[in-house]
Amino acid sequence: MIQISKLSKWYGPFQVLTDCSISVDKGDVMVICGPSGSGKSTLIKTVNGLEPFQQGVVTVDGVSVGAAGTDLPALRARIGMMFQNFELFPHLSVRQNLNLGQMKVLGRSEEEASARGQKYLDRVGLLGHQDKFPSQLSGGQQQRVAIARALAMDPIAMLFDEPTSALDPEMINEVLDVMVGLAQEGMTMMVVTHEMGFAKKVANRVVFMDQGRILEDCGKDDFFGAPRSDRARDFLARIIH
Repeated sequence: MIQISKLSKWYGPFQVLTDCSISVDKGDVMVICGPSGSGKSTLIKTVNGLEPFQQGVVTVDGVSVGAAGTDLPALRARIGMMFQNFELFPHLSVRQNLNLGQMKVLGRSEEEASARGQKYLDRVGLLGHQDKFPSQLSGGQQQRVAIARALAMDPIAMLFDEPTSALDPEMINEVLDVMVGLAQEGMTMMVVTHEMGFAKKVANRVVFMDQGRILEDCGKDDFFGAPRSDRARDFLARIIH
């Protein structure tokens, strides 16, 4: 479903990604981990064109992300993206936040969008909060609303860029529980995270990055059991401790 081949990217003279190649099949749950500044977030943002790149090819469901004629807004409508911050419109209610993209991008009626939104608010356990504004919700609730909003767009895959890093510790599990449920339902997911418990529980693939390079790309049992690179072993020893 997602193919990244020999991808390289520079910010001016600084090379942030170097010859990165991975493939994600339908139903895969891929966790991308590594130290801060290793290029994880940059890599995942190339999948829907939020980060341009200078070399390589990225394709999503057969569509080349970097091709000149690609309709990036249409592509992004098919790929849910979750950020560290919730990116909800503060002046809109929860219901309106969920309706807006469906109506503007997918052309759904307000009635259809509301019905779809309510389905996914119920899915993340927040149906009773649809008339509240984001400021009236906790951080964990806001992130769950953001997940519901993405799901209401009927994505073929979901991208998560450290979705729990801005949350208080007691709110992390409520978001991870929703993500675990999505994985168990077969959603194709790429997840940048330091939550190794989540990776152990639901990932079937783990990618480890350092200094813009992919050092490990393997099954989770191989990664946690016997990582091949010294850098990955050191990272695991530190983060698990």
